[in-house]
Amino acid sequence: MSDTQPVFLEEDLQRVWDALKEVYDPEIGISVVDLGLVRKIEEVEGELHITMILTAPFCPLAGMIMEQARAAAQAVIDRPVRVTLGTERWDPSMMAAEERQRLGFG
Repeated sequence: MSDTQPVFLEEDLQRVWDALKEVYDPEIGISVVDLGLVRKIEEVEGELHITMILTAPFCPLAGMIMEQARAAAQAVIDRPVRVTLGTERWDPSMMAAEERQRLGFG
């Protein structure tokens, strides 16, 4: 019998995406998913790895937002969850079209 856990199923990843839609940037009031801050969700050696970026470098709320994302994902998946900060620079074009229009970015 193997101690390895099965790979994540598509519905597992969808539950994580849905959970992350409930994590909001407190200054903007838009979810981290709709802002385009969640750049990658992947399974790495049985763990769920989430790569996020921020709307501004050196955001003072980075730790809080990343912990909320980790906790939201952990609540819906029975695996360890790790959230890391990516180096990609955020741009309003990464936002969901509806939110981009609502904020006047076209």
